[in-house]
Amino acid sequence: MIRVENVRKAFGGLQAVDDCSLEVPAGSITGLIGPNGAGKSTLFNIIAGFLKPDSGRILLDGHDITGVPPHQLFHLGLVRTFQIPNEFSRMTVRENLMLVPSGQLGESVAATWFRWGAVREEDRRVRAQADDVLEFLRLTHVADELAGNLSGGQKKLLELGRTMMTEAKVVLLDEPGAGVNRTLLAQIADDIERLNRERGYTFCIIEHDMDLISRLCDPVIVMAEGRVIARGRMEDIRRNEQVREAYLGGGGARAEAGDAGAGDTGAAAVGPEGG
Repeated sequence: MIRVENVRKAFGGLQAVDDCSLEVPAGSITGLIGPNGAGKSTLFNIIAGFLKPDSGRILLDGHDITGVPPHQLFHLGLVRTFQIPNEFSRMTVRENLMLVPSGQLGESVAATWFRWGAVREEDRRVRAQADDVLEFLRLTHVADELAGNLSGGQKKLLELGRTMMTEAKVVLLDEPGAGVNRTLLAQIADDIERLNRERGYTFCIIEHDMDLISRLCDPVIVMAEGRVIARGRMEDIRRNEQVREAYLGGGGARAEAGDAGAGDTGAAAVGPEGG
């Protein structure tokens, strides 16, 4: 579904992504792990159109999307979430979901005057879709709560819910487990598995929680110093000496300018034996 070919990205003299190539198979839940500063979030931002690579290209379902901006990728079915949720805090949870579908008639002043019946009918359909999403994610009880009042884990579920209001093919999840208690984390994992199994979503997940990666992801891709150093099942990754060296031997020591502002916030890296 996603193919990254020989992508490079530098910030000044820092090579954040260095001749990186990888594939995310259609229908998979692919994990992307590595020490802090490995280039994971920079690569995510390149795939999602927030950054342009210096060289190389990105393919989505066989089509070249290199440098295509995020709002256009949204219409092509590629959606990215962030480690820190970006909800509209003064709107309700339901309203946060209802605003996602693009091109709604109610966005047109003329339509609200001259096609008010169609606007009202569409609003009913979008509301029903939002309520279905809330039921799927077990958030019905907070539907009318202001989104800013949700817990960290509930906000992560809301982020997931907003992807469900789109025609998503691929969802890039940036640390869905960060700052989430274990109970809600298990629910998030359940919902990711259900979306993959029941609705055919392809996921690529950056995560430091190795238990979550072990449960969800196959394959797992490991990055260090801007490059892919390993790929395979988690049990094989755990035994890989190059991966051990990357985590324990200083492979993540480089600062990464791109990640610093894009999701890698300096959380302690968890080695392949951790969890």
